[in-house]
Amino acid sequence: MAMFNPPHPGEIIREFCVEPLGISITEAARALGITRKTFSALLNGRAGLSPEMALRLSRVFGRSPESWLKLQLQYDLWKTEQSVDISNLRRIEIA
Repeated sequence: MAMFNPPHPGEIIREFCVEPLGISITEAARALGITRKTFSALLNGRAGLSPEMALRLSRVFGRSPESWLKLQLQYDLWKTEQSVDISNLRRIEIA
């Protein structure tokens, strides 16, 4: 089932990982082994979550890498559905 207007993964990371731990963006970025700028871009929705980042998040904050990637996939698919018109496409029927 498709989610209606799913949040960007950065929102989830901020709300459920960074804020509850009471750590700064700089501290979280350091724990993830990335720059503050890279982490800030992810948290603010200016960057997507890559498979590499999913591995890093899994190690530092828990959850499986697949679950992190699923958040990004749901967000990307919903955003694409808002901007791509596929109403004129039809399924190919096999005879």
